[in-house]
Amino acid sequence: MNTQTSSNSPEIYSILSQTQRLRVSDGKMKPILDGCSHSSKLLVLIWSQLGDFDNLEYAWWLRKEKEQIQARGISIRAIGIGDHNSGIKFCEYTGFPQEWLFVDAKAQIHSLLGLYQGLSLQFPLLSSSQKAWLNLMLMCAGIGSPGTLKEVFRGYKGDKKAPQLIADEEVVRGTPLPPIKGAFFKAAGGKGFQRPFELATLRLRNMTQVLSNWKIYVPDSSYLTQRGATFVFDSQGQLIYEHQDQGILGFAKNMSNPLSFLDE
Repeated sequence: MNTQTSSNSPEIYSILSQTQRLRVSDGKMKPILDGCSHSSKLLVLIWSQLGDFDNLEYAWWLRKEKEQIQARGISIRAIGIGDHNSGIKFCEYTGFPQEWLFVDAKAQIHSLLGLYQGLSLQFPLLSSSQKAWLNLMLMCAGIGSPGTLKEVFRGYKGDKKAPQLIADEEVVRGTPLPPIKGAFFKAAGGKGFQRPFELATLRLRNMTQVLSNWKIYVPDSSYLTQRGATFVFDSQGQLIYEHQDQGILGFAKNMSNPLSFLDE
């Protein structure tokens, strides 16, 4: 089994198969694995706050590879921290299908699965929300969040091991900067790989989207530091891949190509 960490496969699948959460598509409480029984593989994403940049980036990759994933008979289900409005906004922006996304307002599934809660230093006199904010800022600086600063810098310097992210004719809008045409990155660094500032530009767009709609994406900031996980099961419910996030911008084992685990 190809895993980042060691877990009890039957227990994880049992927890997920018995879990019901609010489905974004219809606002109803439904089993999260409903409709997945005939899949060749099942990809389950336990996401952090839906306003977390990790999840927006993860959804971007899934949209990019959606046709190939569906052609292989892989079903996808995701649970993110937020409410119904958070889920709707997330799907509108990312294109992630509403019927695949469920929301957990109190991060209960994260607790059941024992996922990393993030840095949790205690500060007297501060509210839970204020503590979460301060711990989040420390994590952004790499404290209690291994690999975060390295990943931030990769977004600026480029990565020849990663594919090109923005087509030459594509125009990136929705940032504080003027619209940027993909050909700009070609002139700056070439083509056929992730050029300097290319990923940073997409992350800037995500940041602008979230900060402009903060209260929708993050209705309760108490869970800002909570991290997520990725699980892949075969048709028999056996765990064949696992990655538990240990820091911000660490949602995949191979951040140059976050979905490469589907080919392993």
